[in-house]
Amino acid sequence: MTPVFEKSLVPRFFALIPCAGQGSRAVADLPVGEPGQLPPKQYQPIAGLPMVEHTLNAFAQVARINSCLVVVAPGDNFFSAQADAGYQVVPCGGASRAVSVLNGLEQLAVSGGEPDDWVLVHDAARCLITPALINSLIDICQSDPVGGLLAQPLPDTLKQAQDGRVLATLDRSDKWLAQTPQMFRLGALMQALKMALNLGDTVTDEASAMEAFGLSPRLVRGSAHNFKVTWPEDFLLAEALIKSRKKPPARKAAAAKKPAKAADPDKPPSNEPL
Repeated sequence: MTPVFEKSLVPRFFALIPCAGQGSRAVADLPVGEPGQLPPKQYQPIAGLPMVEHTLNAFAQVARINSCLVVVAPGDNFFSAQADAGYQVVPCGGASRAVSVLNGLEQLAVSGGEPDDWVLVHDAARCLITPALINSLIDICQSDPVGGLLAQPLPDTLKQAQDGRVLATLDRSDKWLAQTPQMFRLGALMQALKMALNLGDTVTDEASAMEAFGLSPRLVRGSAHNFKVTWPEDFLLAEALIKSRKKPPARKAAAAKKPAKAADPDKPPSNEPL
């Protein structure tokens, strides 16, 4: 059951984690047993925990987050035994990410979320997000009139393809790779998503809905580690990075002492104090 939030004159920060997808690309090449045994990718284990747990743990370490809402598909019982885990789970996932996010926003509004409250929408499959990145986004965007998103400047040469061959090389100087969280006001994001869905626009993330609404979200430098686990090989990379964070820092080896010089029998003793 989602709690009812008390009204506040100061805008609050909510996290919303859409967790209703099936992740077919990520599991396509993984070994499977009996039909129906393989869980959606966000529940598959990475470094000893389901992927989504790494994501939720990062948000739990950000003191400014008032509440975290996880949107799952109807009938999804993964979180049923974790009712007191510090986040709320609502089975209002839809047929697309945009619908799931909109349903989650409406749940927040019904529970007392105000139009001026901030909502940070984050992919469950970006399990390498850190509290530092979340706090950086909040610090930069909390005074912005629109809001913004974590993103990375495109590092590689960008090709346009046609029939499996290069059609053109595109200028990458102004190209960014969108990441999450994406942080917008609750009321504005609800309106933007409703408008985009009613018009039949393709909405791949919250920023694209805000762009269709005539607004320009702010780009905040993210991290190459904040990638979305999408392909089977991404699981191994994510696990290696998570395990590397848990290793204790290497201790510096003590500098070897230089051997003392032998006394020169032909040199008079020094009168300097020891």
